[in-house]
Amino acid sequence: MPAEDTYAGGLRKVARVVLLDPADRVLLLHGHEPEDPADDWWFTPGGGVEGAETREQAALRELVEETGITEVDLGPVLWRRRCSFPFAGRRWDQDEWYYLARTTQTATAALGLTELERRSVSGARWWTCRELERAHETVYPTRLAGLLRTLLDEGPPATPVTLDTEIV
Repeated sequence: MPAEDTYAGGLRKVARVVLLDPADRVLLLHGHEPEDPADDWWFTPGGGVEGAETREQAALRELVEETGITEVDLGPVLWRRRCSFPFAGRRWDQDEWYYLARTTQTATAALGLTELERRSVSGARWWTCRELERAHETVYPTRLAGLLRTLLDEGPPATPVTLDTEIV
């Protein structure tokens, strides 16, 4: 989930991408605890804002680093979420913004991963909404299937929706 190996605590500003292909499938990355591949989950591409970059710039940079996808139409912020979770021996406290994005580029290649990501990200997969609704795997944010269904049925919200805080 976290991108930087240098996170030192505090509230981390994060940009995530809900990337849809022409068939309305969403791209999720498969992650796990670095020392325990059985402790795994699926999550949207994204990561921490670096330096003076905007969240939009961070979203696009992270997408390229984690997926190799460069042909993207970045849309509005769909959701905002605060979360706190243990990962790689630390607690991560994040303020996440989820951007809608569309692409026709479906091949992925994670060429820009940090050392921590290389030890904790094991692939990517395009999911249909129906597959997400039926999945038994852990997915973050935890209500993603329902959120995606609403997005596909109703379009993006007029203003970003604040999701429930998740503390793991």
